[in-house]
Amino acid sequence: MNIIFMGTPEFAVPTLKALIGSKHNVVGVFTQPDKAVGRKQILTPPPVKVCAAEAGIPVFQPNSLKTPEAEELIKSLNPDIMVVVAYGKILPINILNIPKFGSVNGHASILPRHRGASPIQWALVCGDKTTGVTTQLMGEGIDTGDILLTEETEIFEDENAGQLHDRLSLVTASLMIKTLEGIEAGTITPIKQDDALANYAPIINKEMGFLKFNKTATEICNLIRGFNPWPAAYFMLDGKRIKVFAAKVAGTTNCVPSTVVSADGELVIACADNTAISLVEIQAEGSKRMSAKDYLIGHSIEKGKILYGENNE
Repeated sequence: MNIIFMGTPEFAVPTLKALIGSKHNVVGVFTQPDKAVGRKQILTPPPVKVCAAEAGIPVFQPNSLKTPEAEELIKSLNPDIMVVVAYGKILPINILNIPKFGSVNGHASILPRHRGASPIQWALVCGDKTTGVTTQLMGEGIDTGDILLTEETEIFEDENAGQLHDRLSLVTASLMIKTLEGIEAGTITPIKQDDALANYAPIINKEMGFLKFNKTATEICNLIRGFNPWPAAYFMLDGKRIKVFAAKVAGTTNCVPSTVVSADGELVIACADNTAISLVEIQAEGSKRMSAKDYLIGHSIEKGKILYGENNE
């Protein structure tokens, strides 16, 4: 089949590589425009563009697909199917319907759970024990299309969003190849989603990571895992932001939530429902990531100190 691939970040690269290495023909790759990155604002191409260019595949980076020019461009490539993985733009229905076999999306959750932009992070934040990948036919809704294939996987106990991201990117690649084989052979029967079971995984912003310690230790550990490596959970200490990259449940306490229970070799903070959390890896403003134990060697924190309220009430 002639395939147009649409994707942008590193997550989409394994799928593009799998398509390039398959019997199919990738006739064009669409990706987001280059962006300025870092403090020096260096114009940087998306990972998918780099991968496609290395393989000698034509790359297109339109600002919008809602133009007659974009529609004519896609028609001129004569695709049999369009494969979309983390492209980052809403695709109009006239574009989706151009290929003979339609358009297929690879989504990093078992739909209809965690529709939306950040399914990997929210699966962890919500404390899910399993997740996976769904391939679906694309329509006008966001992740509402008929399900083609799914592959479920366990979420490991201490796995963070970065690690799960890397695993699911490989699952997406293999499942997409199986999906294309099934579509070509006519062996896949699309299944409609049960909208009553749906929930959404909204775009994450930095402020969502603010820890007020008014949740249980387990819930806070899940949030920390879900926001590692970006944007990173954080709390305020003496007016400065302290990012938290790893933590563990530390038993029970009678202290009020957000109270420093221990700061002697281990930084333990009281949480809701008489639980406590031990912060394992942190990063203070202007400093590098380190263990909380190492941080405490050079920074004294008073036992009984109330953290809650230093940033917000």
